[in-house]
Amino acid sequence: MKTQTLMIQGTTSDAGKSVMVAGLCRLLARRGVRVVPFKPQNMALNSAVTVNGGEIGRAQAVQAQAAFLEPHTDMNPVLLKPNTDIGAQVIIHGRALTNMDARRYHDYKPVAMQAVLASYQRLCAAYDVVLVEGAGSPAEINLRDKDIANMGFAEAANCPVWLVGDIDRGGVFAHLHGTLALLSPSERARITGLIINRFRGDVSLLTPGLDWLTQETGKPVLGVLPYLQGLHLEAEDALPRDSGMIKDMKRLRVTVPVLARISNHTDLDPLRLHPQVEVCWVRSGEAIPPSDLIILPGSKSTRGDLHRLREQNWDAAIHRHLRYGGKLIGICGGFQMLGQWVHDPAGLEGEPGSSPGLGLLKFQTTLGQEKQLQRVEGRLTLDDARVTGYEIHAGISTGPALAQPAISLEDRRLDGARSDDGQILGTYLHGLFDAAPARDALLRWAGLAVRETPDYRQLREEGINRLADAIGEHLDLRMLDHFARGKMAS
Repeated sequence: MKTQTLMIQGTTSDAGKSVMVAGLCRLLARRGVRVVPFKPQNMALNSAVTVNGGEIGRAQAVQAQAAFLEPHTDMNPVLLKPNTDIGAQVIIHGRALTNMDARRYHDYKPVAMQAVLASYQRLCAAYDVVLVEGAGSPAEINLRDKDIANMGFAEAANCPVWLVGDIDRGGVFAHLHGTLALLSPSERARITGLIINRFRGDVSLLTPGLDWLTQETGKPVLGVLPYLQGLHLEAEDALPRDSGMIKDMKRLRVTVPVLARISNHTDLDPLRLHPQVEVCWVRSGEAIPPSDLIILPGSKSTRGDLHRLREQNWDAAIHRHLRYGGKLIGICGGFQMLGQWVHDPAGLEGEPGSSPGLGLLKFQTTLGQEKQLQRVEGRLTLDDARVTGYEIHAGISTGPALAQPAISLEDRRLDGARSDDGQILGTYLHGLFDAAPARDALLRWAGLAVRETPDYRQLREEGINRLADAIGEHLDLRMLDHFARGKMAS
């Protein structure tokens, strides 16, 4: 059977493209269809390390899990990681190529498209169905020229498209109708169905609007998916919507300063989902509240975010937090900030130069061209608790503080550092809290008497299955059945 390809596009960012692909992957995989997720171009600072030692968007790693697959670089051949407002690191087939500003990357897109099509062809040779996720919106007419992320790919692959709109934020009929109106005739013809996402209430009240939409556009509405309260799937890039000040003083209080180039904030998801932990995301203009634990997350621009941290007076708040006995963790870029200096002689993340760190641990970091990309396992030096994670960093850290590491890795390497007074821990490991033994040990160290420890991977599995069940119940599966040529028949 010829490989079938279906593309999911959205009227806006965060309309539900990522979760729709994840849910459809699980729905098809349950029925024995060899299905694979694919995103031609992703712009995100949340990433994952693949089985073949490359880097892809975090959302594609979750979609791979939904399809019962290991993540592979062919699932996301082009990844853009913004390091300024007008520039990004360009990652092709899992490897960092160079930094480009927006105009230079626009000129590079025809070359990037060749990488996209090479990955797509390999996936077509190995799977029955390729489920493709678009990026942003296909109606961004300023980006139509040389597009590789939305209709540009759909036309190159000659595949149908389903269009998703988010009703929870309002304006979904305008979004769907307006998106179709801005497409070219050939692009509009590719859209074979519309989906409304995140609806709350009585769906019968939507019927007049659905009838109007079908009549006006000539496109069938394939389904109205309900708002799934409490659904957790790791975010592609957006910060959690439930951020805010600490509300429950009975739980362990964890504060995370939101850096301008925050990366892999999904590291904090296991804590956000822990019933005894309250996570507070502190944004620009907000003060760091009294906390048990402050976590400095990863950053795609460590020196720039150090400057931002000082601008917000968060450095003084961190020093005050430590004086009162609080605990501090730095992860990847956040770990680099804990040292005495961050050097960027080649200007990999901005202007060449050096920036003073927070000076809390005696080491310094020099950024280099070679990026460390690997999955790792090891033991926390706190109490020998098992830890799993992955490294995605370009810095090399040296100094006496590293003689007291945070983690002993299985390959005999040592990672990170701990302070002599036991209040500060730094590590390059993303996924630090994923494994329950490490999570429990770190929460105990931060002051929590752990009584309830949810299985984070199981929570993610439950979220994927819940999503697939909802799609199966509320989507017109006759369209999916027709698309998959009978493989979905029950």
